[in-house]
This record gives sequence, structure tokens and C-alpha cells, in this order.
Amino acid sequence: MGSLFRSEPMCLAQLFLQSGTAYECLSALGEKGLVQFRDLNQNVSSFQRKFVGEVKRCEELERILVYLVQEITRANIPLPEGEVSPPAPPPKQVLEMQEQLQKLEVELREVTKNKEKLRKNLLELIEYTHMLRVTKTFVKRNVEFEPTYEEFPSLENDSLLDYSSMQRLGAKLGFVSGLIHQGKVDAFEKMLWRVCKGYTIVTYAELDESLEDPETGEVIKWYVFLISFWGEQIGHKVKKICDCYHCHIYPYPNTVEERKEIQEGLNTRIQDLYTVLHKTEDYLRQVLCKAAESVYSRVIQVKKMKAIYHMLNMCSFDVTNKCLIAEVWCPEADLRDLRRALEEGSRESGATILSFMNTIPTKETPPTLIRTNRFTEGFQNIVDAYGVGSYREVNPALFTIITFPFLFAVMFGDLGHGFVMFLFALLLVINENRPGLNQSQEILRMFFNGRYILLLMGLFSVYTGLIYNDCFSKSLNIFGSRWNVSAMYSSSHTQQEHEKLVLWNDSVVRHSRVLQLDPAIPGVFRGPYPFGIDPIWNLATNRLTFLNSFKMKMSVILGIIHMTFGVTLGIFNHLHFRKKFNIFLVSIPELLFMLCIFGYLIFMIVYKWLVFSAENSREAPSILIEFINMFIFPASGTSGLYPGQEHVQKVLLVVTALSVPVLFLGKPLFLLWLHNGRSCFGVSRSGYTLVRKDSEEEVSLLGNQDIEEGNNQMENGCREMTCEEFNFGEILMTQVIHSIEYCLGCISNTASYLRLWALSLAHAQLSDVLWAMLMRVGLRVDTTYGVLLLLPVIALFAVLTIFILLIMEGLSAFLHAIRLHWVEFQNKFYVGAGTKFVPFSFSLLSSKFSDGDNVA
Repeated sequence: MGSLFRSEPMCLAQLFLQSGTAYECLSALGEKGLVQFRDLNQNVSSFQRKFVGEVKRCEELERILVYLVQEITRANIPLPEGEVSPPAPPPKQVLEMQEQLQKLEVELREVTKNKEKLRKNLLELIEYTHMLRVTKTFVKRNVEFEPTYEEFPSLENDSLLDYSSMQRLGAKLGFVSGLIHQGKVDAFEKMLWRVCKGYTIVTYAELDESLEDPETGEVIKWYVFLISFWGEQIGHKVKKICDCYHCHIYPYPNTVEERKEIQEGLNTRIQDLYTVLHKTEDYLRQVLCKAAESVYSRVIQVKKMKAIYHMLNMCSFDVTNKCLIAEVWCPEADLRDLRRALEEGSRESGATILSFMNTIPTKETPPTLIRTNRFTEGFQNIVDAYGVGSYREVNPALFTIITFPFLFAVMFGDLGHGFVMFLFALLLVINENRPGLNQSQEILRMFFNGRYILLLMGLFSVYTGLIYNDCFSKSLNIFGSRWNVSAMYSSSHTQQEHEKLVLWNDSVVRHSRVLQLDPAIPGVFRGPYPFGIDPIWNLATNRLTFLNSFKMKMSVILGIIHMTFGVTLGIFNHLHFRKKFNIFLVSIPELLFMLCIFGYLIFMIVYKWLVFSAENSREAPSILIEFINMFIFPASGTSGLYPGQEHVQKVLLVVTALSVPVLFLGKPLFLLWLHNGRSCFGVSRSGYTLVRKDSEEEVSLLGNQDIEEGNNQMENGCREMTCEEFNFGEILMTQVIHSIEYCLGCISNTASYLRLWALSLAHAQLSDVLWAMLMRVGLRVDTTYGVLLLLPVIALFAVLTIFILLIMEGLSAFLHAIRLHWVEFQNKFYVGAGTKFVPFSFSLLSSKFSDGDNVA
């Protein structure tokens, strides 16, 4: 793994690939993932490039493979995913693979089509049998009428139709029978009545079981209907209405003998179809099982082949069309591996002339590559979410590994909650090699990808929980309290001490609701607690006041140190990009402004902690009042924290006031002087140029006029800034905006770090409320029913702790920690305007069957 402090140095290389070896060379490069290709054919459309035919062939193979995967999945056949990725197939095997896949596709489509046809016929025959069974109860044979017709039950009771008169008119009685969807019955009956004007009789009944629709395959409820009508014209109308409502029409037998004959024939045909359908399914399953054995390797091979041809389309040909030229970005540390990969590809193709590469100078900004491992990847993703770092600037991820979980823990500090989070992350880390975790649901996969962040967050929360002495809102008395209650009693002191000190006696203890420990009394306070906060504060009524003061000051101290460190990191950027003037005109004034005001605030906080003790704590001045007096110069003098405080504060204010104009005008005036002074550095006399070399800095600045915002290149290849390109007004406005933002940001950002105190207070209070409302109630119940009540109380307490205090509060602290890094820390030195290095690597190809994407 490379350095996390800066991105790796990159170089632009030209690859000269022989036409016969280009495919094998790119295959070797894709396996190693060393280079990022540049598109040399940006002005050429995708359909006019050299290897567009090969890309279309790969897309056709992908289409066939997608169809195979769908059929295999539909047949519930497991898809084997191998751990070893097969190499890209040689070009000679592609045609053979295409022929095999096309033949397999044709066979599968034919077998599947026959299977669907048999299945549809089977479902239709089953519907026909149900229709015959139900309609048998609709119509009874009446010997009084013609033997070729059947009548409806209770026909003589129908007042609308006179069967004898219709028969005398010569109209024939006809029948239409079939099945209709349950939801269409009412509308179907109304339509028949309106169109046929009552010359039809509809009888229907619901089937007891649901049947599968032969057309859609959906299992739905059906109604069997029987329509009787007179006349051919009405019969045509009835059939058209049935077609409109997508009814399944089946022939209706006229006689009982015909009905029996049809029923027997249907049973025989259904049995035969079952037999043929089972054999067809068995054969289809055998074909799919055989195809499933090699489908994984073929999917991977086709994806690799398609990616190779996409990269070849980004190359250009030389004048002889025998050599492909590619331009790639490559880390300087991987140049040797790049040459070795080209040699391996040339040997595999059997070429006599090896492909080679050489580096070329460039003024373009290279992409940013920061190598990560399992541990650092999550922290780098947090930084990249803000913006990919500019080329070779300081990478905040190195410091985020410590500062991010620590600031989270300051807001989340609880020994019990942190330990639960640590155990959960440790479980994910131990089982990180299980493939099921990385391919699980989105939420669990998100936790899995950030397992090391969770691990450190939990570990740091355990540490801050020990500092706060807070475990599920309760304190741990590990070393014994350093406060002695017995020393407050009058019996343990002399008579002289009774007169000077306020001591306790039995009457005071009995009648006082609140007892106050006085650390000024000898023997009451025996020194600080060895580690963290003394557990006796958990019993004090002024516990919240004490902790608020401690956490608020701690938040200010941590915030100012964090921001000052960010400004200091900007100095390393200026040194690396050879802009030393930015150190004196930007970074140092920023540090002076920050330290003379807020650094002095830290000094006053620490000084008051060290100098004042319990004996003279009542004489200690307020830090807030002293800090305000620093700016308003009160007429009446104050006691102050230390002798000569006023003079020190005046000096600090003068330094702060002087740093502001330097910050606003220093850099623009220096650049203006540098621009106007160029005619003095180089003067043309008598055909040759005189150059004054006063310092290396001047010569460096003459050759690098890209001193505005870190862009150390010009697209046109010329580094010299002409008079038309220099705009003093724009430079001045940019610097003024930056300076105003910094000066105001120092105040607002310092106040923003108070969220450390606020969220820590909220987390502690929520934990305390949860304990008081649940665990305290369960523990106070008598022993008779206490055990029975305690178990559900503990379960409810655990559930609420996980969902409210761990997940919701943890997410809140996580987001606030991200904001402190992005806004308050990174904007002091981090530009984040780069482009990420995306190598041509087969490992970036998705191994999922449903994903047909190319290299990102």
C-alpha cells in the first residue's frame, strides 16, 4: 500500500501495441489493473470506431447469456459462482463460443416454445372439463322438443320469451358456453342484455377452485357461463361480446352421449399431455443444468472481452494501420509491472515484435490515486464523499482515521454503548471473509463496508465513557471516590475548625434536604480521581452544571486544536507545490489570527485549571468576562487571571489586527509586484536575453506562473502568464472573499464545535431517562413479582437502547462528526477538486449475472 499522506506520483505513458498482440496485451493489463486509458478518439462517434463490430458481437453474446440465466433461474437451478475468474478468451475461440451459444439458444427457445404450447393446451383441456362438469347441472333433456336441442330449466315460467312462438317462426336455439373472469361477470351480463334485447338467457356459476390462465399464467377465480339464444344474428353478437370480454369459449355438446364421449376423450388427452409435458420438462432441465455449469465463466469472459474492445476503441492507429497507440495514466511505482504485462501479452500471442511503452511529458493534471486496504478504505470514502483530492495535495484520510472516531466518541461517550458497538463491529471483522455479508441487504452491507470505522468508534467510545465515568448512565467506582463524606462531620475536627468552617452534625443531616461537600475543609477532597470523573458526581444535584462546564471547555479546546492543525497542514501543501510565499502571506497570518484570539482562550482555560484550587476558587475570575474585556477595554480595572494580563492582551490584539490586512492584501500585491517586475528580470538587448537570478524562488516562480489556486499546469502547454491572462481585480476579489470567510469562519467554526458538548449532554440525558423509566422501575419491585417483571423490562430496555441510543443517537453523532471534518477541518487546507484514478481492471467488473456493465 502506498502512502496515505499524498496521492501517488503519476506519469503519462504511450503504449505501442502491435495489431496482432493488442488484445492479449490489454487482457494482461486488465488482470493487473495498472493503468487508466485516455480516449484518443473523442471526436469519433461510437459507431465509427475500429472495433465496433467486435463490441456488437459481445453484446449479442451478452444477450444470449442473459436469456440463459433467466431460463436457468426460472427453472430454480442454482447458478454456480466460481471464486477464480477465468481469463479473457483468445480471439480464435470467440467464433466457436458464439456458435455454441447460438445453437444452445435456438434449441432452448424451441423446447421452451413447445413446452409452453403443451402447457397451454393442457390448461385449456382442464378448463373444458370443468366447464362440462358445471354446465351438466344447467340444462336437462326435454323429450317434448326437438331431439337436437336442449331447454333451460323453468323455461315455461319465463314471461319474456314464448318458446313455442319462436319455434313456429323457424328460429333455431343455440348455445355458447365457456369461462369468464370473476370481475367481469356483472358487466358481461349487462352488455348481453342491452345488445341482444333480452333474446338470450345467461346461466353461470362460480368454480370451486382457482385455475391458471393459459394466456398469462395467473391463478384467478373463474365463472362458468351458458348462454342460450335464438337466431344466427344474435349468436354472432353473443360471440363478439364474448371475444371483447376475453372469455374462453368451448364447444357445447348437444346430447348426453356426445357429452360422455367428449369427457372420455378429454381425460385421455390430459393424461397424454401430462406424460409429454413431464418428459419435455426433464429434457429442458438437463439442457439447462449442463448450460449452468459453464454460464458463470462465459459471462465473465464475455464481460472481459467487451471491456478489452472498449479500451481498444480508445486507441489510435499509426499511419501504417499496423500498430495501435494508446495513452495511459500509470503510477510511477507500477511502470515496471506495466512493461512486464506488455511482454507477457506479446509472448501469449506469439508475436515476434514485442509491444513496448515510453513515458511522455505532459502539462495536464493527472488523476488522483490513493491506495487503500480493508482498514483505510472506509475512512478514504468519507473524504472522497466531500471531494476527490487534487493531485498530490495532503490527504485528510490519514488523520481522519484517528480524529473521526475520537470526535464521534466525544459525542457518544458511554462505556456500555461503546462496548456493544465494538462487539458488533468485531463480529463483522471476524466474519469479513464470508461472501454472504458483502452481498446481503443494503443496510447490512453498509454496516459491513464501514466495519472498521464502527470498530474504532466503539473503541474510542469505551475510552471516552471511562473519562466521563458513564456506563448506561451509571458511574463505576473502580478506584474509590476521592471525596470523604465523614470529614464533613464536626466530631472529626477541633474546636477552632468548628468556628471557622461550616461542618455537619446529626441535626444538619436529619433536617437538610441537600448536603454540600466543601473541598476547602481538610480531609474532604483528597486529590483528583486517577482516571476520569469521580463517581460521586453521579449522586450530586449539581452534576449537570459541573459536566456542562467541563464538556463545553473541552469542546472549545478540541475544536481550536483541530482547526489549527488543519491550517498547519496547508503549509505542507504550499511547500510541496513550491509556493513558499503562501506560507508567509496566507498560512502564518491565519495561524496568528487563530492563536492570538482562540489560542489565548485555551491558555486562559488551562491556566485557570492549574492555578486556582479549592481554597481560592471563589476568587477566580470568569473566563468569559475576561475574554470579553480583552476586546472592549473596560475603564475600571479587573483583578485578572495573572499579572500583566492587560499588556499581553493588547499585544495579541495588535498582532491580530496586523495579520488581517496581510491576509487580505499580501498575496494579491505580491503577485502584482511579481507580474510587473518580469520586464526587469528578463530584458532583450542586442539579440540575447539577460536573466537576473537573485534566488531560486524567483526562477521557480518565473517558470511556474500557476500560483493562484494550486493548478500547476496550463492546457496549452505554456506556463508563462501573459499580460492579458493576469487579472489583478479577480485575484484581489478571490483573496478578499477567502480572507473574510476565514476570519468569520474562525468564530463560527469554534462555536460549531460546541456540538460536541451538546450531543454528549443529549446522549447522557437520554440514557439517564431510559434507565429511570425502565430499569429503575423493574429493580424497585418486591422480590415476589420482581423477577417476572424484570425479564421483560430488561428486554425492552435492550431494544430501546439499541434502536434509540445506539442507532439513532449513533447516526446523529456520526453525521455531526462528518460535518466537523468536512466544514471545520478540511476547508482549512483541502481543495478536493481532483479526479479519481479509475484503472482498467477486470476486478471492477461485476460478477453478478444480472449486471452487464463494463469497466467503470
